Amino acid sequence: MSSNDNPKVSNPRRILVVRLGAMGDVIHALPAVSALAQALPTACIDWIVEPHWACLLQDNPHVDSIIPFPLKAWRKQPLNSNSWAACRSLISDLRSQNYDLVIDFQGLIKSAVLARLTGSSRRAGFERSDLREPLAANFYTERLPSSGQHVVDKNLSAIASLLETASATAEFPLPKGEHLPDLPNSDFILTTPVAGWGSKQWPSTRYAQLAALVQQQLGLPLVLDCAPHDRAYVEEIARTAPSGSTHIHVSTIPELIGATRRARAVVGVDSGPLHIAAALQKPGVGIFGPTDPARNGPYGGTLTVLRDKTASTTYQREAASSVAMRAITAEQVCEELTRLLVQTPD
Repeated sequence: MSSNDNPKVSNPRRILVVRLGAMGDVIHALPAVSALAQALPTACIDWIVEPHWACLLQDNPHVDSIIPFPLKAWRKQPLNSNSWAACRSLISDLRSQNYDLVIDFQGLIKSAVLARLTGSSRRAGFERSDLREPLAANFYTERLPSSGQHVVDKNLSAIASLLETASATAEFPLPKGEHLPDLPNSDFILTTPVAGWGSKQWPSTRYAQLAALVQQQLGLPLVLDCAPHDRAYVEEIARTAPSGSTHIHVSTIPELIGATRRARAVVGVDSGPLHIAAALQKPGVGIFGPTDPARNGPYGGTLTVLRDKTASTTYQREAASSVAMRAITAEQVCEELTRLLVQTPD
């Protein structure tokens, strides 16, 4: 069924958004949900999400209720455990809400099935050609056409087609975040070296080189942010960098947001922290290799993307840093940082 065959949304009272994760994907869905809420100001909008990413929705003025759905945790437990009973209970609670409309921004079979299990008679998702798992479209009652290259624009245009309105301006209502006392007191450059796949990571030696250049040319330390389980990796980077040129910041997601707000600029790869920086309109550099920055890059124009002209787009999850990532030098990144900081003085 195409959107042309569907009736216009007529002020649904209760709406459920399905976007379980991950960090960058949740951030990229924020503008579409904001547009939905502003077009339907009397509607109650709930969002179902993996618990780890729920903090990204805290204090969001457009989300009435955050519903944690620990699917990954349940999958790790045996079928005869309490996880099955907890899952059934949550599905029962969702059905009792009597949602007038469920919108699946994830486009996977698991998210589409979840939308179907809510019992809602109206379940909207992307057209089959836009889905990573096309079979998900079989669970929708409405398939939404989308336009644009970047996923933020695709989400916004899908909402515009649902509401039969013009696409809205992108808004990212992220929480304020938290601040650790051990960050530098003065300006710093923030980077998060770890990505979800090894092929999207810049070699660790390049961060040490960049720290030296940033210290020499800009007089700023390079703050290496990481989750607790990645501390050993960033400590190795710090050991090979000049003394005093780096600072380790082991953070939660709220603390990462707080550090990003404080940073003078950001250097990142195709991972969630870079999308936080883009949403907060921070200047900086995004280093891309195997993934397409036109679709998944930093949104909004405040960050410059460096990608080798010979790079080919692939979403294969390799363990080692790709040839395209290794082609970007620390000198290139520092040169771009210098240019950006001259353009955006304090």
